[in-house]
Parts: sequence; C-alpha cells; structure tokens
Amino acid sequence: MSENEKVAVTGEIVNRVTGSALVTLDLEEYYTPGERVILDIKPWLFQELILKEKDFREHIKSHNWIQYEGKLVAIICSADAIVPTWAYMLVTIALQPVAKFVCFGSIDELETQLYSRALREIDWQKFHNAKVVIKGCSKVEVPIATYVEATNYLRPIAASIMFGEPCSTVPLFKKKTIQQA
Repeated sequence: MSENEKVAVTGEIVNRVTGSALVTLDLEEYYTPGERVILDIKPWLFQELILKEKDFREHIKSHNWIQYEGKLVAIICSADAIVPTWAYMLVTIALQPVAKFVCFGSIDELETQLYSRALREIDWQKFHNAKVVIKGCSKVEVPIATYVEATNYLRPIAASIMFGEPCSTVPLFKKKTIQQA
C-alpha cells in the first residue's frame, strides 16, 4: 500500500519530509556566539596617516586590551594609509591572549572566517552518498562564502545537494549513476 493509499484509508496526515532520506545541513548551527568588535588602528597613526613605529608601539603598550576579553575582533585601518604588515601582527599579539578570535578585515570577513573555522571541524563523511539540503533560512545571516565553502566540501561526497527547506528545495547537484550494461 502506498503512502497516498494509507492516508486515504486511515485519514492520517503523513509528513513525507520527515520520513524522507534527506539530510539537512543547517549552517546556522555553526554560528560562533560572542560579541563582534572592530579595532580601528587609524587613531594610532601620526595625523591618522603615518605610522611612526615608536609611537605605535607606545599605543600598543598603553592600550586597554582587557576591553576585548572574550570578544571576536576584526582589526582594520580605516585611513587611506600605508600600514606595514608587522603593525597588524603586533596588534594581534596584544589581542590574542584576551580575545576569543582575531582576524584582519571587516565584520563580514570576521564572520566568514568564523564560519570557515567551524566548517573545518565538521565530519563531512556523515554526508557520504546522502541527499543533502543546505538550509536556506536562518535567524542569523550566514555569509554567501560559507554556502560556497560548504558546497565545496559536499560536492565530492554527497549523492545530491539542494538548497532551501526540505519541503521546498532548489536542486543544485546530483551524482550521475553508472548504469550496468
């Protein structure tokens, strides 16, 4: 007896989505909680344009680093100035013992790096030959780069990849099956 016949006979409503072989990947589950902050080094530059090493090092020594405790920090320089690479490295060295995570770039880049770090921790083999739905709706904004990265992980191993919700998906990829002659 088919599912439709069972429903007609018993009057039960059967949720075929929950009974299907679809595996949902909800990227929202890999969101890193915590306060996100930007540390702009522009005020530490002479006339907000030139990095003077001695002054810059003094700012690093005297800065209140405790304010970043447990936070997710993105380092930027909003001035149109040439800042040597080592300056960002010095800031990172000062932040690393107190901040939860440190990166260079915008809040969007921080978010992308946090998701990237979380995706590297997933055991992707659990999606081997699975019909995967990458969930599209979430309460937090998931960067597009994260969807691309998840797709890169899944493409070689999943039987199929879809986007959206299990009840309404956009098919993206299906492994070709080799037919026996």
